Amino acid sequence: MMIVRERKKEFVMIEQHNHAQLSGMILSNWKSTLFQGESYRKSVELANYLHDIGWKEFDQQPFWNDKVQAPYTFSDFPIHPKIVLYQHGINEVEKRDLYAALLCSEHYKRFLIQHTSIEAQSFVNEENRRQQCIRHRLENVDKDLFDFHYRLLQFGDNLSLYLCLNEPGVTNQDIHPFFKNGIPLPEGITTNSHLELTWTDENTVSLQDFPFEQPFTVTIKQKIVNKDEIAKKGLIQAYQEEAMEEFPVQLIPYN
Repeated sequence: MMIVRERKKEFVMIEQHNHAQLSGMILSNWKSTLFQGESYRKSVELANYLHDIGWKEFDQQPFWNDKVQAPYTFSDFPIHPKIVLYQHGINEVEKRDLYAALLCSEHYKRFLIQHTSIEAQSFVNEENRRQQCIRHRLENVDKDLFDFHYRLLQFGDNLSLYLCLNEPGVTNQDIHPFFKNGIPLPEGITTNSHLELTWTDENTVSLQDFPFEQPFTVTIKQKIVNKDEIAKKGLIQAYQEEAMEEFPVQLIPYN
């Protein structure tokens, strides 16, 4: 389900596909001198833009988690319907670009490879078969280059999540636990294994070892849904009646 931040009187809710679009914006600004395998660049960017497309329609009617009295999020949504949406999303990407689908398949497979349920292991096995078929069709997929592109997908996903999971302008002491040590970087980008970053104000994030061509601005699409409205109307109606807000954040080099 969605990315959700809880405040005292409201929930900030970001649809997964909108988060993925943000990931795509990030990768489209990646420095060309740091990109390996230029002929694959459009596919890698597309994988970032579409890696959560399976949730596009689903997130328009969010589900309520009665156990915690909050909307379900991408981290606590039940595993069985999540697998169905994973498969649907990879299928959609495969219709557009085989290499992008290969990246998305690996991305989701790794989420579930340690999960012991029969459904999760069946998903992993099916994705292994899908990947074998795609590799056969593409021919000569270089393992090291694919691993680098996969790390770029992870990087775009993680940086987008950093922007979506944290309150704008948050101090490093209150940063989301996912990012206490920064964001992992693909090998060979810098001598550091992780990108260090910080909010300098509510609309600006500064990054050390800045891996982009130049400073740029991304737009976070979100809805801010009042808890009283949810209690009166239910989550779906309250969410659908709320206007989509566009929140700009600039990414700049650390000074």
